Amino acid sequence: MARASSTILAFTILTLSSTLLPTNSHQFSTKLNKREMGISAKREKLSHLHFYFHDIVSGRNPTAVRVAEAAITNSSATGFGMVVMIDDPLTAGPNMSSKIVGRAQGLYASADLSEIGLLMALNFAFLEGKFNGSTLSVLGRNSPLSAVREMPIVGGSGIFRFARGYAQARTHFSDFKTGDAVVEYNVYVLHY
Repeated sequence: MARASSTILAFTILTLSSTLLPTNSHQFSTKLNKREMGISAKREKLSHLHFYFHDIVSGRNPTAVRVAEAAITNSSATGFGMVVMIDDPLTAGPNMSSKIVGRAQGLYASADLSEIGLLMALNFAFLEGKFNGSTLSVLGRNSPLSAVREMPIVGGSGIFRFARGYAQARTHFSDFKTGDAVVEYNVYVLHY
């Protein structure tokens, strides 16, 4: 009899707990309230950021390091298959002694067999002013031998949540012997 009452008690506890505990609905998507996300009352802003990107591949402390290359790279005029990981400083002016406003962190890869064309996948991680702690994400093609290159801004974090826009890059300085370069960036971004 004690065994039967223990079984009934255990069954009752399991039944009650399964009805009282929240169920996992495994719902794929839900409609969100814009106000709860903090965007309904706010209007989109258009911000312009101007800075210089220092890609340093030479010397004792490079900020851009080749991490992979295809066997074909040695015979490819474009370096096709080469992958470079970066943590490049972003400065207010073209000189490295200028104030650091952020870092460009990510990678670029040679993705074109016929001309120098890079796939850029990186974040601009800002360290200055109201943008401190916020990021912008770039994903696009960069033709470094063109006078002006345009790459899409595909998102961001912090102040730049829901961001979209574009970055224009112009080479300010390039040393073909060392591979070092300073690139001027003008970034135009819509955000809340």
